[in-house]
Amino acid sequence: MPSYALEVPTEYGYVLVVAVSSLLVNTLHFALTVKARVASGLAYPIAYASQEQAAKDPKAYAFNCAQRAHANYTESITPFLGALLVSGLRYPVASAALGAGWVFARVVYAAGYTTSGPRGRLTGSYLGVISDSVLKIMAVVASIKMLPSA
Repeated sequence: MPSYALEVPTEYGYVLVVAVSSLLVNTLHFALTVKARVASGLAYPIAYASQEQAAKDPKAYAFNCAQRAHANYTESITPFLGALLVSGLRYPVASAALGAGWVFARVVYAAGYTTSGPRGRLTGSYLGVISDSVLKIMAVVASIKMLPSA
């Protein structure tokens, strides 16, 4: 089975900067969630306020929104990083630009969800889905282009 050396484009550093910045969004979520937890008075190990608590107490509801925004981030970061790192092997500048758009969208998502509830997340969600979808398509194309010629 023949092998080949993987060459990383000189612009791949941009991709890595975006990858690391995406991890900093987790710190933002942590801060927003802790702030909402303290304000709500919900102690550990309570993961979410009950539906009854959230309906009666706006601070408990706000905590649930912050917690859900953080959970959504943790659900999406791994596929995003995979698509970013793979697509960046072939299209480093475009991947970095789209990745930066995704990071920006996640910050907008977090801020919107924690300040305005579920409706507040929509702008960040739409922006994130667009950049994430294009990155995934680019990752597929980059992967196919790396296949050996028959």
